[in-house]
Amino acid sequence: MLALICGTGALPAKVAAAQAVKPLVCVLDGFSPDELDADLTFGIGTLGSLLIDLGHNGVTEVCFCGAIERPALDPVKVDEHTKPLIPLIAGAISSGDDGALRAIMGLFEQTGFTVRAAHELAPDLVAQPGVLSDAWPDAQMRTDAKLGADILAALAPMDVGQACVTGGGQLLGMETVAGTDFLLSTLPDTPLLKHGVLVKGPKVGQDARADMPTIGPKTVDAVVAAGLAGIVIDAGDVILLETERCVDLANAAGIVLWSRIGS
Repeated sequence: MLALICGTGALPAKVAAAQAVKPLVCVLDGFSPDELDADLTFGIGTLGSLLIDLGHNGVTEVCFCGAIERPALDPVKVDEHTKPLIPLIAGAISSGDDGALRAIMGLFEQTGFTVRAAHELAPDLVAQPGVLSDAWPDAQMRTDAKLGADILAALAPMDVGQACVTGGGQLLGMETVAGTDFLLSTLPDTPLLKHGVLVKGPKVGQDARADMPTIGPKTVDAVVAAGLAGIVIDAGDVILLETERCVDLANAAGIVLWSRIGS
């Protein structure tokens, strides 16, 4: 049996809908997904109990999907089954994003669960290559897209973020732990924004079983609101939710939506 370890957003419901057998939906307290009800709710302080509950429910596979902010570990809310795991959990919380996910996934694997990737369970969600919008990238956008990809690759060892905004040959903003929406809402006031592009892709060496880069209609709306000229994602390495809706929104706004191949 499959269990989804869920955060916010539309991805968990999409993954659940792609399964022939309904998975067990486990939601981190405070991070409920869209259009999906929880079978189990847990906190970071009850992670040990969750592992036991999964076993009692016949779960053999888990999939991490959806967005979360790094939760705080409240010692008062730690239960008896989780106390032995505190050193590992505390170390994970203090690590970078990818390091934290690797540690938590390792805990599930050590307990006997197989970790499955969202894009493995729902392959149709992965962005296919090509310019998806009516608008096409011009020479400057192609240069800025490569610059963004190079910046993400260079910063990958620092485990910072999966996205940046470039324009006019300049870095205009870098994603941090606050996420893509925060990046787009805090860009500098500069004329370069009208030529800017959101570039999003996985970190080099990132474990794709969790936290695979994801965009959807809300991302397109945020890019339009920020006054940017387009979105560039890594073909085959980014989940694109509601592709047709994203394309329609991009076309309505006259921006580029490009699923790019290449370094």
